[in-house]
Amino acid sequence: MSTSPELDEIDRRILLARDRSPGASSVELARISGLSRNTVQARLKRLEQADVLGAPSHRIAPKALGHPVLAFVAIELVQGNPRSVAESLRDIPEVLDVYAVSGDGDLMARVAARDNGHLYRVTQRILRAPGIVRTRSTLVMYELIPTRLGPLLRAASGHDALKGTEAASTTTS
Repeated sequence: MSTSPELDEIDRRILLARDRSPGASSVELARISGLSRNTVQARLKRLEQADVLGAPSHRIAPKALGHPVLAFVAIELVQGNPRSVAESLRDIPEVLDVYAVSGDGDLMARVAARDNGHLYRVTQRILRAPGIVRTRSTLVMYELIPTRLGPLLRAASGHDALKGTEAASTTTS
């Protein structure tokens, strides 16, 4: 896990503006955030270099790629290095992300599949990775709250002025 720089108020303003208008140019982000274009461009470049901003592909829904079935797969390992197992899992395109966790299992993976049969084949492929003892899958039935960071950004800023950003972004959707 990489360490990211702490976001300051200016970073949060830019990121909230970007969250509200993902395709906006730096000029538009400057207008929305009330900052100069140069400040926005410099800050975004710094955030990209520090791996604060995820890849644009993170915004694509797996169902748009023909993978509407989502599951969380708890993975139990033999004693060993979870990073080497994660490297094996990286070769499976349907594995979207993997976390080392406490509780039941050692790793938790989020997996996308075309259908339940495909999910079965993916979990069998996961089981064949060296160092994995067993898996347990939990099928996602319905997404109640999509992945979001806007509310966390607003809470971290602690400013009431930024709370209006969520209302404005929901009225434009």
